[in-house]
Amino acid sequence: MVELASAQRAAGHEVALACAPAPPESEPSLRTRACEAGFAPVLELERARGVHPIRDRADAGRLRALIDTRGFDIVHTWHTRDHVLALRAAAAPRRGGRTRVVRSYKLADPIPAWPWNRWLFGPGSDALACVSQASAEANRRLRGGRPVGAVYGAVDLARFAPAPRDAAVRASLGLTPEHRVIGIVARAQRHRRFELLLEATARLAHRDPRVRLVVVGRGTHIEETAVKPAAALGIADRVVFAGYRTEDYADVLRCFDVFTFLVPGSDGGCRALLEAAACAIPAVTSRRGALPELVVDGTTGSLVDEEPEALAAAWQALLDDPERRTAAGRAARARAEREWSPERLAASVDALYAAIR
Repeated sequence: MVELASAQRAAGHEVALACAPAPPESEPSLRTRACEAGFAPVLELERARGVHPIRDRADAGRLRALIDTRGFDIVHTWHTRDHVLALRAAAAPRRGGRTRVVRSYKLADPIPAWPWNRWLFGPGSDALACVSQASAEANRRLRGGRPVGAVYGAVDLARFAPAPRDAAVRASLGLTPEHRVIGIVARAQRHRRFELLLEATARLAHRDPRVRLVVVGRGTHIEETAVKPAAALGIADRVVFAGYRTEDYADVLRCFDVFTFLVPGSDGGCRALLEAAACAIPAVTSRRGALPELVVDGTTGSLVDEEPEALAAAWQALLDDPERRTAAGRAARARAEREWSPERLAASVDALYAAIR
């Protein structure tokens, strides 16, 4: 959202941010990142979940006043609560025409066709932005002919760029020059298929003692989902749990020889994959969600079946062939520059806005 807002402003749009304050444990928060990008929120909403007509009356009224004062044509929403607030605020016509409500849906799976969703993502949205073409096609059934489109993510191409590996960061992860590193960025959750990830690592590590798996991310269930299973497989010394990274995150990514991804999480656009690609790191992924549209099989990486040996073999094929790995990394970076720049994101969203009638 921040990348989009920055690119829209650079393209000449007037853009303002309304958001709720973040809980302390979420730092660095959206609000913090937005302020760093020059988007101090012009309206602070209540921090709340769900939709409650009485509780939300004040927020809807203040959003209505902002729209009236600034004459905004579009309110672009990202979650259910702000979506409904925007609908309430934009319900009355304003001078110059009705304010339109656009929704970004961040999951790759089809939106469940419950009655509420049929309304919210149907007549309740003037346009719907999905994370992939497959997602847009799957959700077209809810739209009744209204605009829907694929809007891929964006990467800060200056921050996430090929660069020499930081020796201090590698050392902090316990990595030495001879280690061959597979990396993943994912919360340790039960549905993210860590059992497959670790079994494939065990198979490859049995063949090659230089292999290391670096897991970047945190999770409430990380002990039972990842730490203990790694020990049970006898690979505790081959798996590095790097935790949640902030300032040195790009340098941690650049420690990877191969990036891997199995199950998209709450961000169906797979931002970490785009960031790794921008750093010229080839990827080995499953075929879930948007992944087949983000990885060009055989060019920027490999798409594989969700089986331990298939995953291990795909990692090994790239690790054993430095020239192929380098070429795939270059292709990944070129694609990031071509398709995942903030400017391209803004242009895609502008096209979706233009489709609103």
